[in-house]
Parts: sequence; structure tokens; C-alpha cells
Amino acid sequence: TNSPPETVMSRAIQYSDKYNDEQYEYRHVILPPETAKLCPKGRLLSEVEWRGIGVQQSRGWEHYALHRPEPHILLFRRLLGTDPVTGLCPGNTKAPQSNLTQPCHAL
Repeated sequence: TNSPPETVMSRAIQYSDKYNDEQYEYRHVILPPETAKLCPKGRLLSEVEWRGIGVQQSRGWEHYALHRPEPHILLFRRLLGTDPVTGLCPGNTKAPQSNLTQPCHAL
């Protein structure tokens, strides 16, 4: 069967295990070359953008840094304790203004 291109691309995307420090959990996502070509160069992606190229992960993740030697590797983080369903930070009692574009940030 023929799959839509975004389904094929999202299957080729590789996800690291999660790792953490005292404040954040992290993961990196490795894009295949054909998907990496779709990314804007030299800037961070919003949640809408990274989901639009096929990255699939629970809510609350923020593309927080560029890995200049290998721009096809996207670096993500979210505050420890963030609800993966709602994307709410620990201690938040209401949803962010826009769950699709506003990740949790440490104060």
C-alpha cells in the first residue's frame, strides 16, 4: 500500500531515549535527510513546525537549541514533571494560551 509522504517520513525519524538533569528532561530527534531539507535553517522550530514535518512526541516538548555541526538533529527539552497529555508544567493550574506553540519554560 502507498503511504502518504508524512507517514513515511515520520517512520524514518529516530528518537533518542530521554535523559535528564535536575530541571529538565531531554531527548534528541534525528531527521532523515529528505525531512531535514524541509526545516527552516538557522532557527528553532515551533511545536506546529516540528509536528508539521512529522516529529511525534507527547506534549510539552520545546525545540531549545540548534546542533550546528549536525542540523538534522533536533534538541528538545521539557521541565521535569510536565504532564505529557496536557503539556502543563508542574504547578500550573490552567493550560497555556496556545498548547501548540507555547512550551513550558523555567522561570
